[in-house]
Amino acid sequence: MQFCKEIYGICKNFPIDEKFALVNQMERAAVSIPSNIAEGASRSSGIEFARFLEIAIGSAFELETQLQIAYSLSYIDYQKSEELGYQISAIQRGLNKFIATLKNSNKQ
Repeated sequence: MQFCKEIYGICKNFPIDEKFALVNQMERAAVSIPSNIAEGASRSSGIEFARFLEIAIGSAFELETQLQIAYSLSYIDYQKSEELGYQISAIQRGLNKFIATLKNSNKQ
């Protein structure tokens, strides 16, 4: 959730004409990550949970692309781009490991 808050914080500094474009897309993708994890956790099986984690990781990859676009448009600087890129990569790796664990536990 902290990462989501950070995305909202940086989006406040984007140009006003991005409010209904890149800002909206980034905020929605950022919210989608923890939201899908939470919804998946409420499901009754590991397979269903894994499905929601896969949606969350899709949102993470979407957000990674949007961060690259924001950097290319000079909405964020290099240091912030690297910092956020590292964080989103860690989220992606963690989700991938969790998905693999859930899928492996279902096979047993």
